[in-house]
Amino acid sequence: MDHQPKFFENLSGTGKAIGVLTSGGDAQGMNAAVRAVVRMGIYVKAKVYFVYEGYQGMVDGGDNIVEVSWESVSSILQVGGTVIGSARCKSFRTREGRLQAAYNLVRRGITNLCVIGGDGSLTGANLFREEWSGLLEELAQKGKIDEEAVKKYAYLNIVGMVGSIDNDFCGTDMTIGTDSALHRIIEVVDAIMTTAQSHQRTFVLEVMGRHCGYLALVSALACGADWVFIPEYPPEEGWEDSMCVKLSENRARKKRLNIIIVAEGAIDCHNKPITSEKVKDLVVQRLGFDTRVTILGHVQRGGTPSAFDRILASRMGVEAVLALLEATPDTPACVVSLSGNQAVRLPLMECVQMTQEVQKAMDEGRFVEAVRLRGRSFENNLNTYKLLSQKKPDAELPKSNFNVAVLNVGAPAAGMNAAVRAAVRVGITEGHKMFAVIDGFEGFARGKIKEISWGDVGGWTGQGGSILGTKRTLPAKYLEKIADQMRTNNINALMVIGGFEAYLGLLELSAAREKYDEFCVPMVMVPATVSNNVPGSDFSIGADTALNTITDTCDRIKQSASGTKRRVFIIETMGGYCGYLANMGALAAGADAAYIFEEQFDIRELQANVEHLTEKMKTSIQRGLVLRNENCNENYTTDFIYQLYSEEGKGVFDCRKNVLGHMQQGGAPSPFDRNFGTKISAKAMQWISKKLKETYRKEEGKVFANTDDSVCLLGMRRRNLVFQPVAELKNETDFVHRIPMEQWWLKLRPLMKILAKYKTSYDVSDSGQLEHVAMHSPKEAETGAI
Repeated sequence: MDHQPKFFENLSGTGKAIGVLTSGGDAQGMNAAVRAVVRMGIYVKAKVYFVYEGYQGMVDGGDNIVEVSWESVSSILQVGGTVIGSARCKSFRTREGRLQAAYNLVRRGITNLCVIGGDGSLTGANLFREEWSGLLEELAQKGKIDEEAVKKYAYLNIVGMVGSIDNDFCGTDMTIGTDSALHRIIEVVDAIMTTAQSHQRTFVLEVMGRHCGYLALVSALACGADWVFIPEYPPEEGWEDSMCVKLSENRARKKRLNIIIVAEGAIDCHNKPITSEKVKDLVVQRLGFDTRVTILGHVQRGGTPSAFDRILASRMGVEAVLALLEATPDTPACVVSLSGNQAVRLPLMECVQMTQEVQKAMDEGRFVEAVRLRGRSFENNLNTYKLLSQKKPDAELPKSNFNVAVLNVGAPAAGMNAAVRAAVRVGITEGHKMFAVIDGFEGFARGKIKEISWGDVGGWTGQGGSILGTKRTLPAKYLEKIADQMRTNNINALMVIGGFEAYLGLLELSAAREKYDEFCVPMVMVPATVSNNVPGSDFSIGADTALNTITDTCDRIKQSASGTKRRVFIIETMGGYCGYLANMGALAAGADAAYIFEEQFDIRELQANVEHLTEKMKTSIQRGLVLRNENCNENYTTDFIYQLYSEEGKGVFDCRKNVLGHMQQGGAPSPFDRNFGTKISAKAMQWISKKLKETYRKEEGKVFANTDDSVCLLGMRRRNLVFQPVAELKNETDFVHRIPMEQWWLKLRPLMKILAKYKTSYDVSDSGQLEHVAMHSPKEAETGAI
């Protein structure tokens, strides 16, 4: 896309006043959004006001509407809930209440509102905007404001951000707070699984979601639950029998526990509620299993926001301010939202109407329609869950007579096991014989290969590292041995889950096709590496878990620095030459600087950073945090930067350093990595089945694939999952430094700098266009988003 970059320097906020409020139920990440709105607003020279206690504060006025400074939002990024408070407000629902609110805003010259809340809060904001000129007229008639004020403040601009843990808002893939709520649920499920295992128990878990089953569905996917109940997809008649059969079959397979997840709004096909107690009683009466109910309740709203939510909210907050600066009297109220990996703006009322349509479809029993209206991400989750949760009886499975091998290559990454589980189960469902290769290409050459069954991968989703074992060894020196093993075991397709080595490995295998026919089979790679440095994909499995580890550690370090005052920490992250972890970690932890290889820096920049921190120490925020990617510069090492800062900061601040090391590769996978790994891997397996059918030569009785498009990498590109031939990705790769030549996240660099109070230029060419809420066709759900 050749566009002239459009920078926001020419968008000035001088003379504008922005009010920011949080309304409705709280959600983790709201504070990150508030912080971004305040800092971006001040950065573009607008005045920014907090409106405390949501709409109630707007109606009450007085000390509830306060102008804020840069420091007002310091140290709130890692805090859950909302520091400016939220309240349900009856008076704003009346015209009198809105009249009073308009008066309180006009007195302070506020005509731009940024509302962070659910669909109710946003609908209220839109009504307020539509009534605005009438409210001002009325205030003028009552003599509360003069005619000049009516003209000067003639229109109100509104931008919404959706903060809701339920992810129940149409038009956006993820709402602020959803990912953190999933973190809370998964932490609980992982903990419960160990006790259930000990006592052979069944656990019924009730999660939030009165009208939307997103949390229940995704947590069921992420922990491999036996059964899930959600409002959009009620179970068929006779579900009681099917569920009990499945639970007892699982026990017969030596599975010591059962997990059933129930959304609080779950219903049957007659719209009657299905409660967690009802499910428990059923299991006890029919099967006599020792069964317990755990209701998660408000735990899901609490706790610190995940890295994903902090980055999402920071991006949305900055985008919201840009939308307000660009708004004209004719711009409809909009919502800034996320589609795939892109920030987009959508008309607020279109989203609200679509959200209400879902509820209407559910009330009228049109459940297939309700799922479709929820959007393609929801539909994909549901289809994947159905595919993986229940094994068809052997008699019903197709017989493809194909053998498919799965292996892990490169360094371990959290989520690899979830990907293997999905591949094995989808493969079996498609009728293939699945083989697991132990210890990567090296193990392959040594014949460490065995058939793997449906039950063998049970309980794998929540396991960190790589159960199959993984090595960085490339296949080039073992080509003959690997070809032998492929012939001996009659392997007709390969699925490789791994990082940059997996990519290099596939390039080597496809180059060896001329010499070895055995490699003329479909091969697909699923990117899994904490470094997120694989060309052809915006995300890799494992990067989100590593980012959360970095963010958690930075939070603790910041806390320690706040205690001692005037201390700067230098933290070294992994990533090879790829600065993704350092850059995104800095954004999520609110760091002052991040040194990365992709953006060369010199001694002058280091000097400027030291001066910046010296200035910062004069304010009330007396701590600093600097991230450095391990290979960002061979001479400016972590020790060098530490010593430079220590020397230059003498008498002003002292310094400490911390190398995070391999803890970034360990730990249980985050909900995002489990979910992403499961879905991307299932899709890759379906591609293999398709390719096997296309390349099977009946007359010879074998598979023969030697075209470039039979060796692909499946990656997430902006909004879609796409299969790309590895041969075509060569031109996009810097092989010396093992990184893609273009990386999307570099566009977020300026965002981190702005939020840390640096002057910088920010290319906003990608944002700014108001789109419409797209209704997708069922076909799109198969091809499209995550």
